[in-house]
Amino acid sequence: MDMGRESRWEKDAMTVEIVFALVTAVAPAALIFAVAWTLVLALDVSGAARKGALAAGALLGGTAGVWRLVRVLLRFDEQRRMGR
Repeated sequence: MDMGRESRWEKDAMTVEIVFALVTAVAPAALIFAVAWTLVLALDVSGAARKGALAAGALLGGTAGVWRLVRVLLRFDEQRRMGR
């Protein structure tokens, strides 16, 4: 392999890994927000508490999604550097 140049296979592998990371990041984010939404509906919360619960669900879901995205991409980079 040339220094600094990736083969077509390596570029395709990176693309697949990025898509995998994005798709698997959406799952925990959506699940956490869905739990918050379900609790709001089940407990019949209204007003500021409803907005706060949904905002917290969105914040926690977004944080979980970003955490998953970064974790998958860092793991892929580590394995790529090790030659796997």
